[in-house]
Parts: sequence; C-alpha cells; structure tokens
Amino acid sequence: MKLNVNGFNIEANYTEQEIQSVFLPLLKEIIKKREKKGKRLIVFLAAPPGTGKTTLSLFLKKIYDENFSSFTFQSISIDGFHHKRDYLLSNYITDDNKKILLNNIKGSPETFDIESLKTALSELEDSSVLWPMYDRNKHDVSEEKTEVDADIVLIEGNWLLLNEYKWKELIDFCDLSIFIQADEAVLRTRLIERKMRGGVSLKDATTFYEQSDNKNINRVLTNHHTPDITWILNNKKEIVKG
Repeated sequence: MKLNVNGFNIEANYTEQEIQSVFLPLLKEIIKKREKKGKRLIVFLAAPPGTGKTTLSLFLKKIYDENFSSFTFQSISIDGFHHKRDYLLSNYITDDNKKILLNNIKGSPETFDIESLKTALSELEDSSVLWPMYDRNKHDVSEEKTEVDADIVLIEGNWLLLNEYKWKELIDFCDLSIFIQADEAVLRTRLIERKMRGGVSLKDATTFYEQSDNKNINRVLTNHHTPDITWILNNKKEIVKG
C-alpha cells in the first residue's frame, strides 16, 4: 500500500499478523474510549526516530476507514511545529559550553515551537484547529495547513511523551498514549536511508545520525512518560505487543 508521507510516496508493508493482532485491537479500543468520552478523543503515538511512526499512523487511518465508520478519524504529525529553516539557521543552543546551531540538531526538542504545539493541543480538545504541515522534500515547514476536526485524532511524534521541560505537560491533553520501543541498531540503517532519500549524501547522512538522530533515540527511550500501551519494533521490523 502506497502512502504519502511528508511529501514522499512510501510503500507501507505490514503483515496480516500485525494487522489482526496489534492494529485492529487498538482501533477497537480507541472506538470504545471515544464512545465513553462522548467527545473528541486524542491519541498520542510516540516513538524514537526511525520506527516508522508516521507511516504507521497513516496506515492506521487507512485500515480504520476500511473497517469502521462510527466516528471520523484523522492522523496528524507534530513535524509541522518545527521552527522554520531560517530560524534554525540563525539560532543556537549551548551544550557543555559549546554553541550549537539548531539546524545541526534538527529534530531535537529544542528545534520545535513547543508553545504553539501546546496551544494547538489545548484548543483541539473542544474545537477544530488549523494544523501546520511539514514537507520533507523542502526540508522545511510547509505554508500548507490542514483542518483537524475529526472525532478521533491520532497524533504522532518523537517527543509527545517526553518527560522534560514544557514537553512533559503535553500528556495532559492525551486520552490514550502508545509508545514504540526499538533497539538502536534497528533504527540506524532506517534513518540514514531516509535522509538519503531526501537527497543527502551517505557521508552527510551518517554524520547527521551521529550528531543528532542517535542522541535523539537515546533521549526518547530513556526519558518518557509511562504509556498506556507499549509496542515493540523487533529485529524483523515487525510491530508486536510489549
């Protein structure tokens, strides 16, 4: 199944075992929670970089639409809440007395506009929201926004369950949280290949992984809120229940 993920056409390949044992039971649980709540249900899908959570979130919407019709369902990403490229190229953080350009650690929590994300989540509880989008072909936040107005909203992002600074407050806007565990070795190849699909050389993609992605993986895995549901991306690149 082909899905458009941040400007790329990606082939989504999941086994029947994953669909029947993991994904459909989740969607049934989500429907029950939405029925009980009586208004919009917000679901967080958090995971380290490279787990394929964006593709998975879109696939979950696809199989929801094919199997259920009781509520409307949307899948969205927090990537559109990155600071714009111009900002990342002109602002720094200090780490271990070293001045680091934000663009060199793009994807880390510090490169997001957390205040805007928090505001959007607070508004989403009771109203429709114009949600910013990210275009990986341009490596920047898009001018495009999408209206989020569904009964069930699945939001994916690395840092949604991060237990740090203002990020730790986002859990208050979540009705159900899912976290995907994965070994770093499984993620390294996936991330370097993804960077190269965006036109980056192998050398530069590997350097970015060592300087940014690897640190982000460790940060996500070691410092997050306890989720309601844990999944595992195993060495066969299959999602299983934790």
